[in-house]
Amino acid sequence: MAKTKQGKKDVDSYTIRGTTKVVRVGDTVLMRASESDTMPYVARIEKMETDGRGSVRVRVRWYYRPEEAKGGRRQFHGAKELFLSDHLDTQSAHTIEETCVVHSFKEYTKLNNVGPEDFFCRFDYNAASGAFHPDRVAVYCKCEMPYNPDDLMVQCEACKDWFHPSCLAMTIEQAKKLAHFMCSDCDEENDGNRPSNGHAPHCGPEADSKRQRR
Repeated sequence: MAKTKQGKKDVDSYTIRGTTKVVRVGDTVLMRASESDTMPYVARIEKMETDGRGSVRVRVRWYYRPEEAKGGRRQFHGAKELFLSDHLDTQSAHTIEETCVVHSFKEYTKLNNVGPEDFFCRFDYNAASGAFHPDRVAVYCKCEMPYNPDDLMVQCEACKDWFHPSCLAMTIEQAKKLAHFMCSDCDEENDGNRPSNGHAPHCGPEADSKRQRR
């Protein structure tokens, strides 16, 4: 007499193997890559199910790193930047290594300390077409590049635009010592008169601007 195949059952949580840490649907996790020299993959858990024999499978939505997406890594991509893709997959829960946090771009720029578990996402990514959403982002500086939160920038006290020290023929050390800064265009318009308020050159722009770039 044939045995009845046990059906699959949805579960709400899973304890990472070898730990007491519990992950749930909606959490973001690091998942072990099959290649030993590859960084863990980042994924959001969409669903969990068990076969009734202790084996748990997770339905995940992958985050892509810039180098994994069409066009590759670019100058403005942060070291901890990810793209939320439409690529869904089913994996063994045993490949989950750790939990992590994927912040919004604005939340990430406000972090006082960035830990190894912190990432950020400002684009959705279509894995098949290579398209990004949104397809336009704020740009800054003379180079008209989107903001990389890893880079120090200085703000003009007149026009409020942000500039890379390298685009101003200035070193990072020189930029950090600035008490005030006015870009060349505003300096000419104001005949060299500088406002009295200082600024913090280590800060960066927020995620908005009138200028945008695809």
